[in-house]
Amino acid sequence: MRVLIVGCGYVGAGLGAELVRQGHEVFGLRRSSGAVAELTAVGIKPLVSDITQPAQLSQLPAAYDWVVNCVSSPGGGEEAYRSTYLKGTRNLLEWLSSRPPRMFVYTSSTSVYGQNDGSLVDEASPAEPSAPTSKILLEAEQALFEAFRRTKFPAVVLRVAGIYGPGRGYWLRQYLSGEAVIAGDGARFLNMIHRDDVAGCVLAALNKGNPGEIYNAGDDEPVSQLAMFQWLAQRTGRAMPPSVMEEGVSKRGASNKRISNSKLKRELGYSFKYPTFREGFEELIRQ
Repeated sequence: MRVLIVGCGYVGAGLGAELVRQGHEVFGLRRSSGAVAELTAVGIKPLVSDITQPAQLSQLPAAYDWVVNCVSSPGGGEEAYRSTYLKGTRNLLEWLSSRPPRMFVYTSSTSVYGQNDGSLVDEASPAEPSAPTSKILLEAEQALFEAFRRTKFPAVVLRVAGIYGPGRGYWLRQYLSGEAVIAGDGARFLNMIHRDDVAGCVLAALNKGNPGEIYNAGDDEPVSQLAMFQWLAQRTGRAMPPSVMEEGVSKRGASNKRISNSKLKRELGYSFKYPTFREGFEELIRQ
């Protein structure tokens, strides 16, 4: 297959390397040329373009069998999100409209679920986020589904939980640096997924995904903040973090839900390399 990975960075580079190993021709699109050497070293053909600029996209070849959009915003504000995710998605749809791919996978976020009661959330659950940035992610999803309804554009959406892995992991980093705190009684649930499993889920969606469908990509065990820190304390011999009133906790503590990955495992047949945070954190601690 001829594959384009849009946003070939933390997740995309590993995904691209695996696709190259499987014998695919892989192109990696980034905003800047800073990672050209790294991409080339693993067999990915680098492309430099900004998806928020249609004129730049028009200069690129547009014939691909598979396209993956796993871009990340250059900033955390609403305007950056709207430009990168919503405008960028619309630009990609327009650019690919003359020669649509066989499959298009978009990595959205489980933050589009606004549930705050600890309930189990699957793809049929309401997506009613309160955060403005999550509302923008939902708008980008809706643009893809509208294209599917209108022209059968083969879009699949992966709603991805909190990503951790080599060089990244908010909760583990906070704990090991002594900066972690427990929000209230620590009962809030965290939903996580290792970077390598995100790439694995994308591969599964490319091969077996049904266009027009949503799949939740989180590991097998949503875990309470308290239980996670208890495991870390036991594993490392360090003290538990202090508890603070929830009002003093960052926006990472703003939701409380348990993401179900049953549909992804059932329909895409994916088995997680790191089924819980324990396997992933254990490897990172050893490193």
